[in-house]
Amino acid sequence: MGYRKDPIGVKRGAAGRGPAGQVAWDADGATIGEGDLATQVEQCCLNVATALAEVGGTFDDVAKLNVHVVDWTPDKMPSFMAGVARAAAKLGVTPMAPGTLVGVAALDVPDHLVEVEAIAVLD
Repeated sequence: MGYRKDPIGVKRGAAGRGPAGQVAWDADGATIGEGDLATQVEQCCLNVATALAEVGGTFDDVAKLNVHVVDWTPDKMPSFMAGVARAAAKLGVTPMAPGTLVGVAALDVPDHLVEVEAIAVLD
C-alpha cells in the first residue's frame, strides 16, 4: 500500500482515530508528483481515504484535518485546491473538513511537499 499504515491513534472513550500523516506515496512507496503541489495534495487525500477505510471510516467521519505544506504562501492556494478537487472527483466526496494548514520548512523526505493528518470520530 502507498499510505502509512503505522500509528493509528485511538482514544477509546470517544472512538477517535486518525491515520498517521499521509504523504504522496504510491502503492510501491515511491513519491509521486515531485515538485507538483496539486498532485501531491490529491495523493495525500486518496491515501487518507484508504487509511480511513481500513478502520471502517470515510471522510464523512473526519472531524479535523491538519495539513502541513512546505514553504507555504497564499499564492499556492489554487494548486492546493486543484489537488483537493481532483481527489474529490475520484472519491465522490469533498475530502476537506475543518482544519489547520501550517507552512513548514521541510517534511520527512525532501520530495514531499504536503502531509495530511486526519482525526476521525467513528461510531
